[in-house]
Amino acid sequence: MTAIDNILNPFQLYTIPLDDWITQSINFIVDNFRPFFQAIGLPIRWTLQNIEWIFSAIPPLIFIIIIGLIAWQLAGRKITIYSIISLTLIGFVDVWEQAMVSLALVVTAVVFCLVIGIPIGILSAKSDRVERLIRPLLDVMQTLPSFVYLVPVVMLFGIGEVPGVIATIIFAIPPLIRLTNLGIRQVSVEVIEAAIAFGSTPWQLLWEAQIPLAMPTILAGINQAILMALSMSVVTSMIAVPGLGQMVLQGVGRLDVGQAAVGGLGIVLLAIMLDRLTQAIAQR
Repeated sequence: MTAIDNILNPFQLYTIPLDDWITQSINFIVDNFRPFFQAIGLPIRWTLQNIEWIFSAIPPLIFIIIIGLIAWQLAGRKITIYSIISLTLIGFVDVWEQAMVSLALVVTAVVFCLVIGIPIGILSAKSDRVERLIRPLLDVMQTLPSFVYLVPVVMLFGIGEVPGVIATIIFAIPPLIRLTNLGIRQVSVEVIEAAIAFGSTPWQLLWEAQIPLAMPTILAGINQAILMALSMSVVTSMIAVPGLGQMVLQGVGRLDVGQAAVGGLGIVLLAIMLDRLTQAIAQR
């Protein structure tokens, strides 16, 4: 190889072994901190098991009536009719059990997204330094392909429902953090000054002024987290997570177009129903 070739293509002389460094780091974490990560999965497992038990214990007709009443109260007649028709169709195409499993996984993931994401978003809105630290991490989380999350999650937590929920949380939480931060920062300065003038403490200012005014934006973040969690259901099925996503994966693997289409239809119906319900709450 000539000197000119080395100048034109310097990458042939040396390459950074980034893949080896990442593998060694993950192996070190697995060897030394795996019990810690297993303990993190315990509250997720407990929450998921209870939500799955509730959804499976309620008879389908009663469940449809409950969802219809909730939709009627929150979103009005049109969304109520759509919700009832969607759930009825899910039952008649014989994917009710898979849909309840997927719904339980999504609800569990969104619950932990709320518990983790909203406080981080509030902290980011209160501190520019925290926002500068978190922003690159959120950029990475939102730009990484969803399949990439599966490798470290499987190594740390194994396979099954709990690792699938954890991967879903990581994938779905960035928009909730961003929109919570944005909503609080967009609260009018005049409102904040008026609240301070009336003697509000920082805690009262947050809970009685900023969060209520930022709630539509926060609910938009919740809406995005729900939709991203549902879209992750097919990806997490690759690590033995049951539900509608597994139906899609099995249908594609077997070239069974009908099975894949039915599973995809169930995901779409649930996604539209949850999207319309959260949008209606935001409008209220």
